[in-house]
Amino acid sequence: MATRRRGKRRPVSQSMAEVVERIGQQEWLDRPSYRLENVLSFGYNALGGARNRVTNLLNGVWLGHPVHPPLASLASGVLGTTVALDAYQGTVGRRDGSIDAAHLAQHALALGILANLGAAATGVTDWQHTHEADRRVGLVHGMLNLSATALYVWSWTQRRQGRQLRAAVGSGVGYAISLSSGYLGGHLVFASGIGMDQSGKRLETATWTPVLSQDALPENELHRTEVDGVGVVLCRTEEGVSAVAEFCPHLAAPMIDGWIDRGRIVCPWHGSQFDAQTGDVVRGPAAAPLPCYEARTRNGMIEVRGSGRDAAPAEACSVDELRSAGEICSGDEGMIA
Repeated sequence: MATRRRGKRRPVSQSMAEVVERIGQQEWLDRPSYRLENVLSFGYNALGGARNRVTNLLNGVWLGHPVHPPLASLASGVLGTTVALDAYQGTVGRRDGSIDAAHLAQHALALGILANLGAAATGVTDWQHTHEADRRVGLVHGMLNLSATALYVWSWTQRRQGRQLRAAVGSGVGYAISLSSGYLGGHLVFASGIGMDQSGKRLETATWTPVLSQDALPENELHRTEVDGVGVVLCRTEEGVSAVAEFCPHLAAPMIDGWIDRGRIVCPWHGSQFDAQTGDVVRGPAAAPLPCYEARTRNGMIEVRGSGRDAAPAEACSVDELRSAGEICSGDEGMIA
């Protein structure tokens, strides 16, 4: 008697990955996405002098990483609590003497709606700087979240009218949509690195390493070099010589293609600005600082070193001696050993 071979089930992860890939291939999404980006740019530019403050706030410059993920996590947790309270009210909550879970669910839903709106504002600000497949996936991610939020608002109005069953169904469907959208958001972060620090490998060399003649680096120009296989970008400003990482932490743009503007290193792709001496973000969309290494000029050569814990101290000498010899340490006397 012949036996029938059972077909192997495809892993859920593989099926979901194919769905995301197909979304990323939908080029017809480009037109509405770029129109939306134009609307966003017009809106931000209309803020005038407050533009940078608002976008830096939404990008998470003040926090050191994007604000969207924690807000999205807050929204997901609170909305999940709403669904759980609705389930409790529909079962145990009907018994005499139980807590009024429906009332708690209404307040939790209101907080979830506010968190969702905040996540939308920060998410769309980050999204406008994405490209191609990531931009398409991000657009669908946002549209799903917008649809879920609309259901949450409808559910909240139904609760106000005492229609608990309709409200519970609306919240449950909305939360299912949010979970699907969350998968797309996770793909953007963990597969594409959106919102993650992409500045690359750090320089850990502990000893001072000569890399370039000081005469070969004109003021307000960038020069790329390598130290122990790690790319380093050198620049000279009025405050002295500095050395930073090779790639922008936002989306790994090559900083050597950027430029210096008023003591700031400007990313060539999305215009992020970093303080040339400290690497701190002055203007987003980058949220994480640009890694900055120690740099100095000594005996006519520019020397750099990383942040290794076993860093060997420089040869002891006074500040006056270094000044007389024409030697500086990134414009910061505190860096002179």
